Amino acid sequence: MITLTKEGGPADLDGVTHLSIGVSWDPTAGSSGGVLGKLRRKQGTDLDLIAVAMQGGDPVRLAGLDSLDPMGNGSLLHSGDNQTGHGDGDDETVTVEFARLPSAITSIVFVAAAYKKGSSFQKARNISFKVYDATGGSSEQVADIWPSLLTQDNGCAVAKAVRVGGSWKLEVINETGKIKQGDEHALMRFAVSK
Repeated sequence: MITLTKEGGPADLDGVTHLSIGVSWDPTAGSSGGVLGKLRRKQGTDLDLIAVAMQGGDPVRLAGLDSLDPMGNGSLLHSGDNQTGHGDGDDETVTVEFARLPSAITSIVFVAAAYKKGSSFQKARNISFKVYDATGGSSEQVADIWPSLLTQDNGCAVAKAVRVGGSWKLEVINETGKIKQGDEHALMRFAVSK
């Protein structure tokens, strides 16, 4: 297993042809008990995993929200929107097939956000990001990234895959920030800043 840390610098992805990033979370009732707490846990909260494909400093494609295959060739695939956090395993996943990405794509920024109105990191707990080597058709977890729960922000830039010559590197960003909910341009500006 590769241990990825922000301080450790970029990890070399030589030999990795398919990379997946997954996010999972558990719904929480916050400080509500009784009937209100049960209702909040049942409803859950909607976090979103979004991959922003960059051409230099410009965002050109977005996987997530309503776009599951933004390249149209399967090179950047989103698993679909989980709106509650209920269930085992990853709630949302983005998979990248590096060889099929257009050569103009220089990096991909992976962002988790409480993007839709009413959603919040504070309404989720046990948020974790998993990194998988999906080369060869099977997914082997190679790292965990655990963000701090002490944040009032609603966005977390998790990691960034960067093209270096003919190969790719993955660096952990793990930085939070505020994103205007429901504003796709604010989401893209947040990704560009990382």
